[in-house]
Amino acid sequence: MRILVLFDVHRPIAPDETFSVRSLRTEEEKPTEADVLACLRKLGHDADTLAVFDDVHTLFAKIQAFKPDVVFNLCETFFSDRAHEANVPALLELMKVPYTGAGPEALMLCKDKALTKKLLTFHRVRVARFVVSPRERPLRRLRRFAYPAFVKPIGEEASDGIALSSLAKSEEEALERAHFLHERFESDALIEEYVEGRELYLGVLGNKRLTVFPPREIFFGPSSSGSEAGEQAGADDAPRFATARAKWDEAYRRKWKIRNGPAASLPAGLERRLADLARRVYRILNVRGLGRIDVRLTSAGEVVVIEVNPNPSLAREDDFAQAAAKVDIGYEALIQRILENARRWKADN
Repeated sequence: MRILVLFDVHRPIAPDETFSVRSLRTEEEKPTEADVLACLRKLGHDADTLAVFDDVHTLFAKIQAFKPDVVFNLCETFFSDRAHEANVPALLELMKVPYTGAGPEALMLCKDKALTKKLLTFHRVRVARFVVSPRERPLRRLRRFAYPAFVKPIGEEASDGIALSSLAKSEEEALERAHFLHERFESDALIEEYVEGRELYLGVLGNKRLTVFPPREIFFGPSSSGSEAGEQAGADDAPRFATARAKWDEAYRRKWKIRNGPAASLPAGLERRLADLARRVYRILNVRGLGRIDVRLTSAGEVVVIEVNPNPSLAREDDFAQAAAKVDIGYEALIQRILENARRWKADN
C-alpha cells in the first residue's frame, strides 16, 4: 500500500522536505514517527512522510501527488495549537482519504476533559467529581469541595500542565493553581477530586469489534506494586501521579524509580470488568481505530475513569504497543491492523 505518514512540527517547513527514520529519531526527536515509518517500510509498504506546521495547501498538494491508500495520521497540532487536532482528520474526510485513528468527533469530545466527564457521568460511568474554572471568569470559591483536589488544564494532552503543584490541599492552593493555568496555558482549568489509588492504562484496538489489551500500570518507587508514590521515602516532593516529568523525563524517572509495566496482581474478575468498562467508554465517546482509557483503582476496588486518549502514542516501547505484545500482537502486526482498521472504516462508511 501507499502510506503517507502525517505528523506535525513546530517550525515553518519547506513543502518538499522529507524525513528519514534517522532524522525523525535524532534531529526531530519524534520516536513514534520514526518507529511507525521504519515499521511500514519493513512491512513492504511504499511509505512517504509529510510534516505540517501552518500551511494546509501543502497537505492538499501532497495527497494529490502521492495518492496514498491510507494516511497514517500522527498529527496532534496545527500551527503548534492542539485545539486544531480534530481539524486534520476532518479535512481528510472531506478529501475522502482513509486515515488511521480517531475521527474529528472523538477528538473534539475527548479534547474537552469536562465535556468528557459530563458524557460519562450521563452514562453512569464513575469519574472524579469536578468543577471548571473558566479563564474568562475564574472561580473565586469552591463550595463543599473535598481535598486534596487535582487541578489541570481542560484541553492539554501528554500531562502538559500537570506538576506536583497540581495536587492542592486547600481551596486557596486549588484556585492559585487554576489561576496559573489560566495565565500559562490560556485555558480553562479543571478542578477535580483527587482519587487515591493505582493508575492503570487500558489500550483498545478496533472500530466495532474491539480488542482490549491487558492493563498496564505506572509504578512509583521500588515497592510500589499497587502502593502510592512517596511511601518509599516519605518525601513531600515524591511523585504520586503521572506528571509531565514522571512520564517523559528519564533522569526524574530514575531518581524516583518510576516505571511503566504490566499491571501488578489484580483482584479476581477485575480485569474482565476493566475490559468491559474500556469498551463502553470507547463507544460512548465515538473513539475508533485505537485508544487508551486511563483509570484509577482505589483500595476499595472502585474504578474511576480519569482520562480518555484517542490516538495514544505508538512508539515501539510505549504502553500501547507493549500491551499489544502481551496478547501476541507484535509491533509489525499492530501497525498493519491499524492500517486495516482505517481501510475497513472507510469501506463501511
